[in-house]
Amino acid sequence: MTQHDPSTATPPAAAATRSTSDLKKAAVSGWLGTAMEFMDFQLYSLAAAIVFNDIFFPDVSPAIGLIAAMGTYGVGYVARLVGAVYFGRMGDRIGRKRVLFITIALMGASTTLIGVLPTYAQIGIAAPALLVVLRLVQGFGAGAEIAGATTMLAEYAPVKRRGVIASLVSLGTNTGTLAATGLWAILIAVLSEDQLISWGWRLPFLLSFFLMLFALWIRTHLKESPVFENRADLDEEGVAISREKLEAAAATPSKASGSDVLAAAVKQRKGKAFFIALGLRFGQAGNSGLIQTFLVGYLATTLLLDRSIATNALLISSAVGFATVPLVGLVSDRVGRRPVYMALTVVSGILAFPLMHLVSEGSTVAVTLSMILLHNLAVLGLFSLESVTMAELFGARTRFTQLALAKEIGGILATAIGPLLAASLTAWTGSWWPIAAMLVAYSAITLVSAVVSPEVRGRDLVRLEDAV
Repeated sequence: MTQHDPSTATPPAAAATRSTSDLKKAAVSGWLGTAMEFMDFQLYSLAAAIVFNDIFFPDVSPAIGLIAAMGTYGVGYVARLVGAVYFGRMGDRIGRKRVLFITIALMGASTTLIGVLPTYAQIGIAAPALLVVLRLVQGFGAGAEIAGATTMLAEYAPVKRRGVIASLVSLGTNTGTLAATGLWAILIAVLSEDQLISWGWRLPFLLSFFLMLFALWIRTHLKESPVFENRADLDEEGVAISREKLEAAAATPSKASGSDVLAAAVKQRKGKAFFIALGLRFGQAGNSGLIQTFLVGYLATTLLLDRSIATNALLISSAVGFATVPLVGLVSDRVGRRPVYMALTVVSGILAFPLMHLVSEGSTVAVTLSMILLHNLAVLGLFSLESVTMAELFGARTRFTQLALAKEIGGILATAIGPLLAASLTAWTGSWWPIAAMLVAYSAITLVSAVVSPEVRGRDLVRLEDAV
């Protein structure tokens, strides 16, 4: 690893280069880690909805059992926030690579172990207790996984292709969701209900073990982020120096010491970049909660449509996303992040009411096409931009931590509030228009955040201070 002594080192003008082979490994690592995170998420959420109430909470009514099963799903969100803080700070201090190895090991091991858990019938109340423990461990690791993968890949990518390369992290969400949904679809199709409850539910969790081994192998052979290695605030051991030492080094009147670079990090007022990132995340996550979660239930319970219509629409839309996500990243590399953010949010807001009106009419074709458009514009497109823009907004000294917190806090707030508020408003009004109004509101939050944000395309990621 390249080492720096802040008292003698000259800050580099650009990050150290990596070979094409190194970049490919980083890309596969980022894609695979995100795929694992969303595969674990979808495996667990589907299991909680389909079988966990029978396996771990059989002595209560079906309704209470479902609530308890979903509760074990929800505790992971608390652990995610803790993991974002803990691993984010670790990644900013000692390096991205080591943290990413730990996070994927925690996620993979806990997911695999869920597949070998004894049931309530075998060990009683200890079974759901162990399930909660594993869910907490899983969330603890996942809280920093996507932020770390985004940070690593953005710091690896060539400046002119940073948007399209960083978007590969976003493609991992589609891969993981499709894989988990496909596995459960196969099990439900080929197994009887008794087989599914007795042993079939374990298979997806056990199969994830092989994916974890491959991911760990990739990350073992992955080099550290070139941006991290070139930071001006590392000590002789390659570890970030303390705030006190940073201030002392910044005060050294020596051009060779890079005191001007260090001083910029010391003098900057913190917080503005974080709140801009939080707004960018809040809009994307809010739209996701409405379209991917609430709308699926609304179509089935309120409009009384077949459940397969909404789920099939999302599966098709996720497949379309394999083209949308890199295309958005590519365009943002050409014209900038802000113009693309503004275009996507404005179009999403304009189309929200007419598309939701089409959805309310209940036609399978209209529902499918409308959900594909909304999902790709207001969710996947924004997620592609989010991957690179947040990394460019933050300085190298706190990038991992701030990115992880912005993603987790924004995601938790938006996805917790959105579906609940939408359910209350649609029940009160007896209409679909509150969903459209909320889509407009969420898109507006992201639009305002993009307007007040500086253009960060091509920013030197070695800089220690935030972009604003």
